[in-house]
Amino acid sequence: MADLKKLQNGSDIRGVALDGIEGEEINLTPQVAQTLASAFATWLKGRTKKDNLSISVGCDSRLSGEVLKQAVIKGITMLGHSVSDFGLASTPAMFMSTVLDGYKYDGAIMITASHLPFNRNGFKYFTCDGGLEKGDIKNIIEIAESAVFTQSKSFGTTEQVNFMTAYSAYLVKKIREGVNDNENYDKPLDGFKIIVDAGNGAGGFFVNQVLKPLGADTTGSQFLEPDGSFPNHIPNPEDKQAMQSICNATINNSADLGIIFDTDVDRSGAVDKNGKEINRNRIIALMSAIVLAEHPKSVIVTDSITSDELKTFIEDKLGGVHHRFKRGYKNVINEAIRLNSEGKESYLAIETSGHGALKENFFLDDGAYTIAKILIKMALLRKEGKTIDMLLSELKEPKEAMEFRLNIRTDDFKAYGNMVIEKLAEYASVQQGFEPAKDNFEGVRVSLSEKSGDGWFLLRLSLHDPLMPLNIESRIQGGVKQIALQIYEFLKQFDALDVSSLEKLIG
Repeated sequence: MADLKKLQNGSDIRGVALDGIEGEEINLTPQVAQTLASAFATWLKGRTKKDNLSISVGCDSRLSGEVLKQAVIKGITMLGHSVSDFGLASTPAMFMSTVLDGYKYDGAIMITASHLPFNRNGFKYFTCDGGLEKGDIKNIIEIAESAVFTQSKSFGTTEQVNFMTAYSAYLVKKIREGVNDNENYDKPLDGFKIIVDAGNGAGGFFVNQVLKPLGADTTGSQFLEPDGSFPNHIPNPEDKQAMQSICNATINNSADLGIIFDTDVDRSGAVDKNGKEINRNRIIALMSAIVLAEHPKSVIVTDSITSDELKTFIEDKLGGVHHRFKRGYKNVINEAIRLNSEGKESYLAIETSGHGALKENFFLDDGAYTIAKILIKMALLRKEGKTIDMLLSELKEPKEAMEFRLNIRTDDFKAYGNMVIEKLAEYASVQQGFEPAKDNFEGVRVSLSEKSGDGWFLLRLSLHDPLMPLNIESRIQGGVKQIALQIYEFLKQFDALDVSSLEKLIG
């Protein structure tokens, strides 16, 4: 069996499930899936002290999903536990199956690899307390590697459950209650044209099961049919081609709002009626405006690469507190939970990737719930003769922004990367025109004076891969190149750091 430790990706399992990409060998086989499922059931039994567990299982549209799902079901039922097979589902729905009245499963498994290429797949695990942490995944892998799973005298039961209908009804109810339109309570989106780009992932349900029952005209929605080969574009709100596709569709259909989901619908982005993207810093700004109107002075927790302009918008325009933290959706969510436990109210944790989690919704990163909040606000603003884009009218944006991915060419890449960060921090503290951030939790973030490029950069170590992402933003034309040149002059001394992408820019 493959080295299961290599399948851990933070708080998820991810691996290669299909042939098709040169140099990528399959390491997530049905047998591995079955073993990990048995290990999860064993771990969950120890946690709950229950002999007979009920576990829900679902998958997104990936080509390997059905085969792996059957292996997962076998791994659970062979131990005598019962399984509800949800079929095509979203990741947030799988968590909701552990808390929604009438269901409340002991645990849930989602088979997904988010936006990764077609040959990848993986697992996300949930209990009613939320998604599992890194340490939990480590424990499950240890159980999988060491335990001998003995088949029960009788297999557990398996039943087909259409849970997405119940989950969609939950969203519809939230939107109706949020708008609370006395004149048209059941159809508060009547008169709006709202289109969805599901990228052939699992998000197509949102059209027929959420938008249409609320009265929206969804003509022009695209790529709703599940297809794990992703023939049109990668289902990813951060992908330029994907965003351009929904921007074009929004303009061509004269829609009031365009919506885009990633493959398993735990992330989302949007497009306003003018065809302007609402993703990355703009989706954070919009959700901050919505949340701070409901919860003044809330702390808004984001990842580390958000812009200076966003911080100004949240704090000076909206009256909130912007708290930058480490990249990784679990890091951002857990930080918001920690702040709340210390009495510092935080109602929103959100990454530039589109992972958004609200305190009111179990701090679940749910792309569909994020969109539900936007739809409620749209309907409420219409009563005032306003549109959703008006909430972002005072958000300033950098003139230029680029990300460079600097590969580390050494086996002990974490130690090497941390050494680079340490030396860069020392250099930045004495370099003229450099002002290191005081409230930084990841890597080295430095603001630069107008003469030095009028912007900022952040160099950090990737959470899992042997590379160092470098983000640069500037408020002037040509500023990114100017900043990049200064960083290059320092980084070129590190032989194991591939700075060719910087060299390409600066010439």
